[in-house]
Amino acid sequence: MQQVIVTVAQMGHVLAAGRKQAGLTKTQAAARLGISQSRLSTLERDSRSLTLDQLLAMFGVYGLQLLVQARPDTSLPEANEADW
Repeated sequence: MQQVIVTVAQMGHVLAAGRKQAGLTKTQAAARLGISQSRLSTLERDSRSLTLDQLLAMFGVYGLQLLVQARPDTSLPEANEADW
């Protein structure tokens, strides 16, 4: 699986797809991650509260990796402090 993520909503979709691709139910994945099934469901629906530690743990359980690269377009918008 290779996905480009530019919004928070897309991350939730990637997490759900990665879990399913790994052949794990929400209950199985939550048990491996040491979190509740309801917390996993929340992160798949709305990943705004997801920490980097949690993201990397989920990727590890799902057999995924994080790759960061420059976007093809070189015109980068200025960061808005409100986005942080």
